Amino acid sequence: MVEAGGSDLHLKVGSPPRMRCNGVLQPIERQDMLKPADTSEMCASITPPHVLDRFENGGDVDFAYGIAGFGRFRVNAFRQRGSVAMVFRAVRTNSAGFAELGLPEVVGRLALEHRGLVLVTGPTGSGKTTTLAAMIDHINESRPCNIITIEDPIEVLHSDKLAALSQREVGIDVPDFATAMRGAMRQDPDVILVGEMRDEETVSAALAAAETGHLVLSTLHTIDAMETVTRIVDFFPPYQQHQVRTSLAGVLRGTICQRLVSGSDGTSRVPAVEVMIANGRIQQCIVDPDKGGEIHEIIADGEYYGMQTFDQSLVQLIANESIDVRSAMSAATKPQDLKIMLQQRGLLATARPRAV
Repeated sequence: MVEAGGSDLHLKVGSPPRMRCNGVLQPIERQDMLKPADTSEMCASITPPHVLDRFENGGDVDFAYGIAGFGRFRVNAFRQRGSVAMVFRAVRTNSAGFAELGLPEVVGRLALEHRGLVLVTGPTGSGKTTTLAAMIDHINESRPCNIITIEDPIEVLHSDKLAALSQREVGIDVPDFATAMRGAMRQDPDVILVGEMRDEETVSAALAAAETGHLVLSTLHTIDAMETVTRIVDFFPPYQQHQVRTSLAGVLRGTICQRLVSGSDGTSRVPAVEVMIANGRIQQCIVDPDKGGEIHEIIADGEYYGMQTFDQSLVQLIANESIDVRSAMSAATKPQDLKIMLQQRGLLATARPRAV
């Protein structure tokens, strides 16, 4: 998988191994159908003992697995039709820079905020972990501070540079995200990374940490900035939501929402990125739920602040010849609006009227 540039490996009984490459899942050639013993023996041989106990008691499990000199993987083990199945995702063993990842410069500025909340969002497999790792590495190289990461599992390993960096893994070092957040507040943190905000307790702890002068980085499985705001508020019961909106408006510094799009070379995938910076107008939209629908328009008009919509990002990727028009149209939020923007930039021919 690593040699072929694949992102995921799927192992399931009754099927040959399948690999996702450039976003497409396909069987690996000349591989036999997997038998129950194949997957169960592999799972038992690579799963850490404390994780294997949870798995044998009926739960899906996530863990990191590394092969020296070869690669590091995030593994999910689960059961289907009474047999063991596994999905391996390749993760970078070191952090890449923003330019190498194709991320806009504003991501680096958000990483160097000294307080507040910055969220990286997107669907599964959109590169959120890679972006967060780049942000942590940027902080690590830029200022002396104390960084605490809380991850499930730890994927990218960091070493101390200018910063002191502690990486804590859920299930090994701490029981859950919320407990780890409470503990982190007693460990003199400057920056806290929460691998994922999954519940009300974790979100509440993250907001409290941001309100008390810490920089908090985290992820959500949301598709754009407007849904991100809604998702955070919806973690809480209705009687608390106005207070949460006020708190979120005060601490949110920005959101980075990602989608991966097939590259023009046919073998790579590049990120299309929506960036929202929480300026005064955005803060008003967060506090007032009736103004939430205005967020997209504010982002579209917010180039001065470093904001951009997904479709504006796609236009730039086409201009840079990183992706083609067909890939952009399939990934666009509003394909017709994207078409108009491309025509205005001279990147797409305007259809001529037919002769009568």
